[in-house]
Amino acid sequence: MSIARIYRPAKNAMQSGTARTKSWVLDFEPAEPRQVEPLMGWTSSGDMNQQIRLRFATKEEAIAYCERHALAYQVHETAPPARRTISYSDNFAYDRRNPWTH
Repeated sequence: MSIARIYRPAKNAMQSGTARTKSWVLDFEPAEPRQVEPLMGWTSSGDMNQQIRLRFATKEEAIAYCERHALAYQVHETAPPARRTISYSDNFAYDRRNPWTH
């Protein structure tokens, strides 16, 4: 029996916005390893649960879905990135700590 993972996806490196990062995703961990098909070199697996990806608006909805269907699950929560947003105009602010120089 495979375990369902519930997580909030991170932004990819080419993404500046927050699209597809606000919903919670449920996918299944692989139950069997992938195998290389010798003729064409494709990777394949007999585990059909790897093709399922469900999106939920909240973490509680995803947990309720797992409990309703008797699925074992793990919730992976990541801390939000600690980024300080600063605008370009703050470089020229009157109350700047360090004087602006070239």
